[in-house]
Amino acid sequence: MFVPSFYREPDSSWMVDLIRGNPLALAVTNGSPEQGPFATHLPVIFDPDTSGDLSGELPGATLLGHMNRANPHWAALESGSVLLLTFTGPHSYVSPTVYEKTPAAPTWNFTAVHVRGVVEKIDSVEETLGVVRSTVRAFEGAFGNGWDMTESLGYFREIVPGVGAFRFTVTGADGMFKLSQEQPGEVRERVRESFGNSGCAYRREVAGLMNRLP
Repeated sequence: MFVPSFYREPDSSWMVDLIRGNPLALAVTNGSPEQGPFATHLPVIFDPDTSGDLSGELPGATLLGHMNRANPHWAALESGSVLLLTFTGPHSYVSPTVYEKTPAAPTWNFTAVHVRGVVEKIDSVEETLGVVRSTVRAFEGAFGNGWDMTESLGYFREIVPGVGAFRFTVTGADGMFKLSQEQPGEVRERVRESFGNSGCAYRREVAGLMNRLP
């Protein structure tokens, strides 16, 4: 991902926060010339056994993901192969009317993280079940209502043979946080204020990130 210097994250914790807050990744791998690339949307978490307290650099971190084993992408995925995971955070259109200056051009403020790494497919049913349970715990804690999975573990065991789980070791990461940094301070402040007062949740989230800029 091409990231101009002024759109790079102020520190790597921004990328960790974006992944945790927006864990539905697009997983992309090269296919054969006949098949072309594979792309699958799937939920991803940091491995709680190795990255639970991760707040800094992403390279070396371990992520866990899973997809349907019936997906041709799973068959094409090989342990030791390289995978790209892309995460999209808050984003919104920026109208030149907000700038209050002429000439001007519209743009789109957005946030994204691309992580590259090596895949290890998980063959064990018990380990796959562990990935599913860890994913439930992570997402119920962050986005749910504290649902107790205990009474559904039998059902989990019924469906887990159809689940393809994997570990992903991060080897590199790029973060793009395009938040009007190219604009003069007074224009950037007008964008931030406009987004912060918007009825759109995405715009308010963008404004929240703009508040964190140095």
